[in-house]
Amino acid sequence: MCEVPGWGYQLGPDRVLSEMAGLGLPATELGPEGYLPTDASRLEATLTDHGLGLVAGFVPAVLHEPGRLEVELQRVAAQADLLAAAGADVLVLAAGIGAAGYESGADLDGSSWASLVTGIGRVIDLGSERDLAVALHPHQGTVVEGPRQVERLLESSPVRLCVDTGHLMVGGTDPVELSRGAGDRVAHVHLKDVRADLVEQVRTGRMGYRDAVADGMYRPLGTGDVDVAAIVSALEASDYDGWYVLEQDRVLEGAPEEGMGPVQDVAESLEFFERLGVRPGPSSVADVSVLEGRHAMRRRPGGKEGE
Repeated sequence: MCEVPGWGYQLGPDRVLSEMAGLGLPATELGPEGYLPTDASRLEATLTDHGLGLVAGFVPAVLHEPGRLEVELQRVAAQADLLAAAGADVLVLAAGIGAAGYESGADLDGSSWASLVTGIGRVIDLGSERDLAVALHPHQGTVVEGPRQVERLLESSPVRLCVDTGHLMVGGTDPVELSRGAGDRVAHVHLKDVRADLVEQVRTGRMGYRDAVADGMYRPLGTGDVDVAAIVSALEASDYDGWYVLEQDRVLEGAPEEGMGPVQDVAESLEFFERLGVRPGPSSVADVSVLEGRHAMRRRPGGKEGE
């Protein structure tokens, strides 16, 4: 599933949730607004039918424009209400620019950046009122995507981070260095592997982001150029106790045959986690999607578990 129009064929919720459960993973992120039920009781019933819980939700919002802040915060609050009522732990916030898609971001001036920080603070308050951690997701095509913007954010806002290893690479931030240097600021993790050659083409403007994803920029963990083992090691050394969400971004031309498609890549990523000593278990989570599979793994006391 994907919130961006034109990003290929969208698998239906029942298949996506069934594939998650079939991998032995017990929870999911929420997915795009409206993909799963927007009523908390119906959402819980749908997830329970598949033996799944809810861990987090990705919420993009334009927070750097004062004239639209209150409307954006109303929408964020509605998503936060749903997440909290359905038992999630984390609101994953992306600082959007208001455009459809994630082809290019924006570099804010001082005034707009100050407005962004104010807006993020308001979202932190919304989360706190609902017992949700707020994690800002540096993301391709937003106002926080590159290393200078990430550093600026860490210096100017107390918000915690969602470390997305793929988007950090695309933006030019070394996810290993960030995990080592700011591990105490990490509240949530999206793990992706990438092909560095396609990342470079996106970063230099020789290829669009969607085209790179369609060409296979994102790889199963352990088969690309991200040092996932070093990232997990750095986070564990900083006593990270949150979720590891396994993502497999894909653009599908049509419905894959049963057992084919993103679910295959996620299964391969889970095998990689087992080699790292992280395995699915009673506290693990999955989020397979049509365009991106999200499966998470979390530590339990005394060992590592799938989140």
